[in-house]
Amino acid sequence: MTHSSVGLIGAGRMGTPIIGHLVRKGFAAMACDIDPARQAAVEALGARWATGAAEIAANCELILVCVGFDREVRALLAADGALAQARPGSIVAILSTIHPDTVRELAQQAGARGLHVIDATVCRGGQAADAGTLLTFVGGPAEVVERVTPALRAFSTDVVRTGDAGSAQVAKAANNLVLWACLVADHEALALARHYGVDTEVLRKALLISSATNDALDKWGTQSMAWAEDDMAIVSEMAAQAGIALPQAGLNREICRTLKPKRYQLEQYGR
Repeated sequence: MTHSSVGLIGAGRMGTPIIGHLVRKGFAAMACDIDPARQAAVEALGARWATGAAEIAANCELILVCVGFDREVRALLAADGALAQARPGSIVAILSTIHPDTVRELAQQAGARGLHVIDATVCRGGQAADAGTLLTFVGGPAEVVERVTPALRAFSTDVVRTGDAGSAQVAKAANNLVLWACLVADHEALALARHYGVDTEVLRKALLISSATNDALDKWGTQSMAWAEDDMAIVSEMAAQAGIALPQAGLNREICRTLKPKRYQLEQYGR
């Protein structure tokens, strides 16, 4: 699939740089977004602007879904959704962070229509999307994952198959659980140091070469908490469904909820 047609639904913060990397790697790429103002950015990258997801479904063998929520993914892949008319044999890769059961359900339903639905969740954030250094977890049949890997490597330095469809969402949930726990700990550690008169930027840099190092600390002051609550809500739902107690995850979810509005003020601890 080195020079095949690739479509992307959702040309937002993550989707737009992904489209740029695909074009630079020689893919015939097209994209759409609910915000028509995104057209100029997409076309400036050398990709074709689509009028909607249905046009992408009609023209692309690989469709990357990069929308925000579970309900949006479900709507696209419903029997009467925009992707219902995708060509048999096409692959729909869900980059969105959603519940793993949703992916499994959609994969089964789409399989009856001759489509392959896999999940291809991305990690490392917006800076990595810009640089083309994302980590992509992929869940799906090995032969399907093999087909899409060249496209995924256009924007990912690391591609890891985690198992069957839905497993990449589990891997992303685990990633997010650790990510937000680290960010909460970073805030508290730097706040404590600040109140004891320690230069927090000196400390932050020292912690990055200590046993306390973590990615959130490395990206301090640049990482958005926009999706923290949604990420932790998925973790909480998965844990409840499995009957697993995750007390730290539950506490961090509550802290993230209250911390987000204060984020910009608290980030001054790291400056």
